[in-house]
Amino acid sequence: MAAFWHQRGRRQENGGLGSVIDGLGSVFDVLLANARLVLGVSGAAVLAIATLAVKRLIDRATSPRDEGDPKAEQKSLEESWQDLALIKTTPKPPKKQRREDLSEPLLSPAQPLVPGEALDPRGCSAPLGAPQVKSSPLRCLTLQEKLLSHSSQLAVPEIQASLVPQLARSICTQLQNFLRSKCPELPFGRLFLSGALLDGLEVLAADHVHLMLPVVLDTGLWSLISGEDTVVRNPQYWMIKRIDLGYFPRGCSPWDRFMVGCYLSSNVLNETLHKLLVASINWPAIGSLLGCAIHPVVASRELKLEVKHDQVELSITLFPLVEMEDKVLLAVPPEGLVENLWLESFYRAEVSRVRELDAGDSGARQLLLRILNGVCRSQPSLHKMGGSPVTHVMLHLSDTAPDWAEESLADRFQQVLEELVAYLEKGVLPSYFNPKINLFSGLLEEEIDEMGFVLYRAMSEPEVLL
Repeated sequence: MAAFWHQRGRRQENGGLGSVIDGLGSVFDVLLANARLVLGVSGAAVLAIATLAVKRLIDRATSPRDEGDPKAEQKSLEESWQDLALIKTTPKPPKKQRREDLSEPLLSPAQPLVPGEALDPRGCSAPLGAPQVKSSPLRCLTLQEKLLSHSSQLAVPEIQASLVPQLARSICTQLQNFLRSKCPELPFGRLFLSGALLDGLEVLAADHVHLMLPVVLDTGLWSLISGEDTVVRNPQYWMIKRIDLGYFPRGCSPWDRFMVGCYLSSNVLNETLHKLLVASINWPAIGSLLGCAIHPVVASRELKLEVKHDQVELSITLFPLVEMEDKVLLAVPPEGLVENLWLESFYRAEVSRVRELDAGDSGARQLLLRILNGVCRSQPSLHKMGGSPVTHVMLHLSDTAPDWAEESLADRFQQVLEELVAYLEKGVLPSYFNPKINLFSGLLEEEIDEMGFVLYRAMSEPEVLL
């Protein structure tokens, strides 16, 4: 009975597995018949090898073996590993090419170079004279090119360059009319505008203008005293002294009302004009007439007006001015208790000298001046270096450096930086027009150190300032 059930189980097992094998065989036949059409020659070969290995495994698993022969079992195991190895070592079909790969040439077996041929970047030989594609490296700008590009970025929009002078002249006319009607006894001269925008220099921004108010003095009643002979010991300041009071007592000059002691006080004159600007002039009416809003700055020590237009915002600073003995003096006293001092201005001489030098050698000093002032404007630590100090350094350098053509702009730029660092190390920058005047006298030691550090670092890499 047990033998019966054993034989029955083997027949059922062989019958079920045989039917599965027959089904798989038919599937393999269909795949092999259509593999060449679907997969191509290489794909069909790979599928045939894999199918053959699988069929061998199944045949050995289902074929009866002699249970008493251990060598047969060992042989079957070895053949199975061989078939698995055959499957693993079968080369994989090439992957589908991408569209961008179609332009790449097919690789061929390496061949020795033939004389007259060159090796291309991909390792393939190419005949000499064959066109080769070269990668274009990134172009690095020189300092000269960076300076010219930076200068073009500092250009003022044309509408502002034309609107600001027109607006400032209109305000100047209104202020002139007011002073003549309000203070007819004071011999003020004709108001005029000043600044880079009006004087033809390379301007950085059309955002501020200087308004110069001449104070006409009788030279027979007034004389100048150098600041070197006063308590401040500064040759850049002057005092205007009333003379011959025994023959011409107080009241003979309309400016006697602004005296402190025997000297014309710049501080008293500024305070009087400040009151007129703030309390006496109807700026809303003038602004409405000119199409803008005008506001005097009350808290400022300077005589300043803020103008807001639809297209520009403008700051106008008023400076009382005295011209005596070929000197231009501004009512800008130093901070402190001394209130009778007048500051000597070299701005007019600077503009005249720069123009004269550029006209003589077709130089680019005005262009360099705009770049340097732009650098000082953009660097907070260099704000006090802009204006006269930079101009005087450039004028000093003009006496020793002969070439100021635009092609030498980079060399002159670096030379100015070196000269500035040298002057900062000494703490002394002599005025070009009066060597006794130190243009760094108004700077603190900490400010000099900070400016020297910034410029010294920029000497090796001047591009950091642009």
